[in-house]
Amino acid sequence: MQPRILIADDQADILSALKLLLKHEGLDVTTASSPAGVLDVAAREHVDVALVDLNYTRDTTSGEEGLELVDQLRKLHPELPVVVMTAWATVDVAVQAMRRGANDFVEKPWNNQRLLSVLRNQVALAQARERGRRLADENAILRASDGANLIASSRPMQDVVRLARQVARSEASVLITGEPGTGKSLLARLIHEWSDRAEKSFIAVNAGGLAESVFESEMFGHVRGAFTDAKSDRAGRFELADGGTLFLDEIGNVPPAQQARLLRALETGEFERVGSSRTQRADVRVVSATNADLAAMIADGRFREDLFFRINTVEIRLPPLRERREEIVELATAALGKKAAQYGRDVRGFEPAALAALQQYAWPGNVRELNSVVERSLLLTAGPLVGVADLRLSAGRAVPQTLEDMSLEDAERALIRAAIRRNGGSVPAAAAALGLSRSAMYRRLEKLGLKPDEL
Repeated sequence: MQPRILIADDQADILSALKLLLKHEGLDVTTASSPAGVLDVAAREHVDVALVDLNYTRDTTSGEEGLELVDQLRKLHPELPVVVMTAWATVDVAVQAMRRGANDFVEKPWNNQRLLSVLRNQVALAQARERGRRLADENAILRASDGANLIASSRPMQDVVRLARQVARSEASVLITGEPGTGKSLLARLIHEWSDRAEKSFIAVNAGGLAESVFESEMFGHVRGAFTDAKSDRAGRFELADGGTLFLDEIGNVPPAQQARLLRALETGEFERVGSSRTQRADVRVVSATNADLAAMIADGRFREDLFFRINTVEIRLPPLRERREEIVELATAALGKKAAQYGRDVRGFEPAALAALQQYAWPGNVRELNSVVERSLLLTAGPLVGVADLRLSAGRAVPQTLEDMSLEDAERALIRAAIRRNGGSVPAAAAALGLSRSAMYRRLEKLGLKPDEL
């Protein structure tokens, strides 16, 4: 996008001359003829730099009207570069303008080269600040990979990888389905890394975990003052994913009202930050994931059919661990090596009986449960090899602990896991069963380090 300059002056010939000069230099220009007009434009539109006259109709010599405008611009947009200009240039007025937050000062009649040099410098400053804000917004979002590798030695998983690699280089929307804990988030990240967008951002968002009140702000961003806690402009996930991949996890749990907002952005690439009427565009490739039966939800009126078609150009089903048992030993060994390094434990592998127990277990929680069992066994074992007793598996299911034996957090984890499984992987249904609100449930999941699609 061309840098946008807001020019303010009460003389039409000045505005025309500056507009012609700046447009010739490849700058987008918008104008205002009064302080009120400046504030109106700055509140409604994105502006990179403001070039404002210090003198208007109220007082054409003192510069006070322009200095007040600088104050108001600083309050409205604290980081907006402001360049002031006046035909009544004095050192005192220049110093006052700088003290009130102006970034530079230009005298009338202006020198074209100096004016362009000043504006280019301020545009560069604005762009650097915007990059810094975007980086801060990205870093505020937990989107780092856990470093896991996809193990795909079984025929079902080889078919998954073959299809994923085939579609990764296209721009097709991908829907990843499968039971909780099968590795949908990892596959989504790999599709991004195998795509032509690998050098751009991979932005993951728990789409079903966003409360109705914050959905638009989290997805599309907001401007300063849009609501009580909006103390500065903030980019949303959709904007941060521009040029890259947006991963919508738990897409099946998005409420109908939010589905409509999401559909419009996915169809057009257009969105507005909360509190702004300025339409922005983002080039986003969408990968979604769910463990829900979306066809049944469409039939029940709980999921929009048009949104389903938008996110489901290609569907990839991840098989449960019971359908790829030949990978269990490999997965367990990889998890043990990773956790042993993390905890600094000299544990080298599993006893033969422990390996047999791992292969016989039903693994209703899939790979997530396997990783949890391996981590626990590493902490419990006293020797260099994990034994059967360390696994705490019995008759195909984990040895239960009584609530009296658990810490408060462990007991809460166990109850939440059980409720989600009883309700077919639906977090909202599990929250209702436990007497929690949707937002309270997601706060607990985040606090306890639980990922709903992996429970």
